[in-house]
Amino acid sequence: MKDIMGIIFTTKDDLSLRELTSARAVAALPVAGRYRIVDFVLSNLVNSGARNVGVIMQRNYHSLMDHLGSGKEWDLHTRNNGLFILPPFLTQENGGEYAGVLDGLRANFDYLRRSRQELAIVTGSNMVFNMSFEPMIRQHEKTGADITMLYTKVRASNMELGSAQKHAHAFLNVAEDGRVVDMEVNPNAASYNNISMNVLLVKRTLLIHLVDGATAHGAHDLDRDLLQPSIKCCSLKVYGYEFDGYCRPVETIRGYFRCNMDLLDLGVRRELFKTMPVYTKIRDEVPAIYRSGNSVKNSLVADGCVIEGSVENCVLFRGVRVGRGSSVKNSIIMQDSNIEEFVELENVILDKAVTIRSHGRLIGQMQYPIVIGKNVTL
Repeated sequence: MKDIMGIIFTTKDDLSLRELTSARAVAALPVAGRYRIVDFVLSNLVNSGARNVGVIMQRNYHSLMDHLGSGKEWDLHTRNNGLFILPPFLTQENGGEYAGVLDGLRANFDYLRRSRQELAIVTGSNMVFNMSFEPMIRQHEKTGADITMLYTKVRASNMELGSAQKHAHAFLNVAEDGRVVDMEVNPNAASYNNISMNVLLVKRTLLIHLVDGATAHGAHDLDRDLLQPSIKCCSLKVYGYEFDGYCRPVETIRGYFRCNMDLLDLGVRRELFKTMPVYTKIRDEVPAIYRSGNSVKNSLVADGCVIEGSVENCVLFRGVRVGRGSSVKNSIIMQDSNIEEFVELENVILDKAVTIRSHGRLIGQMQYPIVIGKNVTL
């Protein structure tokens, strides 16, 4: 296994995700009943041999920091290397947000220089997918690339993209030999159907050199200010590596909802959780309890749940209670929420510790689910 390091750049709280990210980073969003989004990319790095991983935090990072802890669950709690939490440098002028990935990397040059790994994988934190980066590393070395970008084909079924004002979407023209010959950033109508997954592989020393040069000239955006000009003028050998498995970016409420609903499909679950292990923070709970009169169909039910009513096409996180006579359909119910008796919920997302009182009724639409923020009682 190649000695590599990983750098995870966490996106800031996003208005496109409304209440769900008002007090947490996108990377800390719960998915699949017991995981957080960051678990997937962090597990991908660990499964690919990374033993040194830095997580560049932004505003509202406390929930994410609590989840990651010392990195024990990912076997990153070692004396040498390990998991490094890199919080933002807060000043009166800087509220804990970076203008772009380049700024985040520049602010953590000390960490990059102290590291001794030859190769670095720089990745975002809002993509749900499962893969080993080893084949990508082998291609990178075989082609003699300066940078290798991970991309996938755009399909209506796997992409629910947010506003270009909030998210950079890069579309690649990849030649037959794998070289990236053109790159469009946030086009109104993309000319190519290869979309970057915001994962790139580069030599650590080259990364430091490129970021230093770009930020010295006022650059902020990795795609638009560094990669796009380098591809256009052929100053760097940039190659693409195609990922053809399941992946979904979480940039909007609808994208988050669809991601969780996708996991009710056995084929998607097998691809995400059987290919390579996905690690997460362990919380000991008693098994779910199904009381007399319950009905559960095609749902993910986590430990600690108590089900007395009807649940269909739902994802229930740990400690959720569904009362007698209640009906919950096509919904995501997060940890420790309490649905009392004779409640009707459909196409709803409840954040943590929400209580829906008896005889309550919330009906959303599949395309526009209703979202209730944490610790709310209705």
